[in-house]
Amino acid sequence: MSFDVLRWSVSAALAERPDAPLAALFQGPAQADPIQTTQTLSNGTDVAFWDYGVIAVTPPASVAATKDVVISCAVHGDETAPIEMVRDMLQDILSERLVPSQRVLFLIANPAAILNDSRFVDVNMNRLFSGAHNQGDTAEHQRASDIERYVSQFFKLKQRYHYDLHTAIRDSKHEQFAVYPFTHGEPYNKQQLTFLAECGVDTILLNRAPTTTFSYYSVQAHKAHAFTVELGKVRPFGQNDMSRFAQADSGLRKLISTEALELPEFSPSRHHVYDVCRTINRQAEQFALNFPDNVANFTEFAQGHLLATDGEIEYRVEQPGERIIFPNANVAIGQRALLTVVPIALEQLKLV
Repeated sequence: MSFDVLRWSVSAALAERPDAPLAALFQGPAQADPIQTTQTLSNGTDVAFWDYGVIAVTPPASVAATKDVVISCAVHGDETAPIEMVRDMLQDILSERLVPSQRVLFLIANPAAILNDSRFVDVNMNRLFSGAHNQGDTAEHQRASDIERYVSQFFKLKQRYHYDLHTAIRDSKHEQFAVYPFTHGEPYNKQQLTFLAECGVDTILLNRAPTTTFSYYSVQAHKAHAFTVELGKVRPFGQNDMSRFAQADSGLRKLISTEALELPEFSPSRHHVYDVCRTINRQAEQFALNFPDNVANFTEFAQGHLLATDGEIEYRVEQPGERIIFPNANVAIGQRALLTVVPIALEQLKLV
């Protein structure tokens, strides 16, 4: 496939259903060998297409990059706003309106789900990392394995960052928030918290245990600063109010195009922090949530309130201030159907 076709594929508007050239970019290679096409732009930037939806950008040789930055989207194919953000960043790099100063790997993670207009095709890809892809043989298992390999191939420098961009199924009382993966005892990073706040993400959800999410993989396997970043609510292509994502878009562009990111002094008052209280996994066919589908993430319920039934098991609010997040009764048996969280003071955390 020629570079011109790939360039057009990235720049073409995703406001409508992807057409044939976009399908060529997103569906995956027809042959066993992935594409390996590299082009040097007139400003010296190298753009390398490692595979469909996998684009590595290297700044001009005159720039001494100090950071490796992974920006991923479409782990869930119907989360369109981050896809449009990544599309626009790539187009601006290709047209030389955005000149990178750092190494960047753009990952459009689940092209088949984009084309299928669905969250996933066979299985939730964000449960398939850190080796979980070895437990199945769907195309999404293989893609997760490939993505791990590409991330390992990309990370070279000591400063490593990964922002896995998502939008949530339902509204949220904190519209934009980030999941901070398990740090294995390492302190939480004040600079990263400040950067997220500058991106409009003022709410942090702490994950205190290993998971099989994409962002945790980058923490565990590559010692990266990594986050699952929820930027709003799922909407179809062309129906996103991109002005609501302007701070995140601007922050990521500054991160990859400046040699040293200028941030204000860390201020705890800028952040809302929540700790996971309980993870409720679906165990029975007869699983039901005891609140309407339009209840927003971070909604607080009174102590004792019935949250869900799982066969004969009842789950009720146990603590004052306990709130729900990521409720989804339609997950497969054994997968997470609901998290409950409680607010926590930032001063309680080990920070560096």
